[in-house]
Amino acid sequence: MAEEIKLMKGNEAIAHSAIRCGVDGYFGYPITPQSEILETLMEERPWTTTGMVVLQAESEVAAINMVYGGAGCGKRVMTSSSSPGMSLKQEGVSYIAGAELPCLLVNVMRGGPGLGTIQPSQADYFQTVKGGGHGDYRLITLAPNSVQEMADFVPLGLELAFKYRNPAIILTDGIIGQMMEKVKLPDFTPRRSDEEIRQQCPWATLGRKDKRKPNIITSLELESAIMERNNEHFQAKFKLIEEHEVRYECIQTDDADYILVAFGSSSRICQKTVELARREGIKLGLIRPITLWPFPQDAISQLADQAKGFLVAELNAGQMVEDVRLAVNGRVPVEHYGRMGGMLFSPNEILDNLKKLFSL
Repeated sequence: MAEEIKLMKGNEAIAHSAIRCGVDGYFGYPITPQSEILETLMEERPWTTTGMVVLQAESEVAAINMVYGGAGCGKRVMTSSSSPGMSLKQEGVSYIAGAELPCLLVNVMRGGPGLGTIQPSQADYFQTVKGGGHGDYRLITLAPNSVQEMADFVPLGLELAFKYRNPAIILTDGIIGQMMEKVKLPDFTPRRSDEEIRQQCPWATLGRKDKRKPNIITSLELESAIMERNNEHFQAKFKLIEEHEVRYECIQTDDADYILVAFGSSSRICQKTVELARREGIKLGLIRPITLWPFPQDAISQLADQAKGFLVAELNAGQMVEDVRLAVNGRVPVEHYGRMGGMLFSPNEILDNLKKLFSL
């Protein structure tokens, strides 16, 4: 049975879930506000129980390339960082996507640009869902809004990564990473043997024990015509993911005249805004994208048929709002309200801006 843990931080939940999900290796580097992931793994010493490798690399660049190597062997591998650290990993992320390797990334966002602040932010949306590295690639992006979802999205992220041979990322922030809630951790899943990996991942580089040709894993292709075919294959895969893996949550949208759109910690705040608005007779609802990519474009488009307007609440200068506007396609107004630099908005603050922007 799953074990109930009281008052566990979101970062700690990531670490405990990774151990229980049969992760083979974690390669990371400390940076606030995600350092508890690495610290918890070191405290738990899973190499003595499950055999999981836990290594603090010499840099973020080294960590992501260790993930590249482990993923090439078909292993369940992961890394975590916070915004400036994820910026350093982007070349490796692009290589991994180009080589079609599964892995799990975690970004506990903090304010930027630059070194910015250690306070929470949601300003890495563009970097994550639009492709922070070079080339036409996508990351399967999960946005938790609770400590429970931090734990749950580790096995889900690994499942999706291996299903589509594509990196998956848990995009969260310092609020969810540092907050403490009850969480039920997943049951233990044993690490796979090399023979199981050979059967499940025939592309993996685990050595030849039969007469097959060598497995060569690379993102490099010097022939333009072949590289174009590779990219066409990637785009077909991304379309398949968009058709089957969209996840979102709707809260009181059935009769809503106005719709809030928010992800992660912002959606927690917006749930209270919906409650406050309903008390005042304002029919307000909330849609929370759980997958930021693939984005719930069709769901938002359908809500635009009934709504008088949308307000996108983000802890940034306005990023996800662009995807909401694309989904609404000009049928009703789409406004944005955000705070930056580690500052948070309150439920009343969002409601006041809703009234102001839509003259309510």
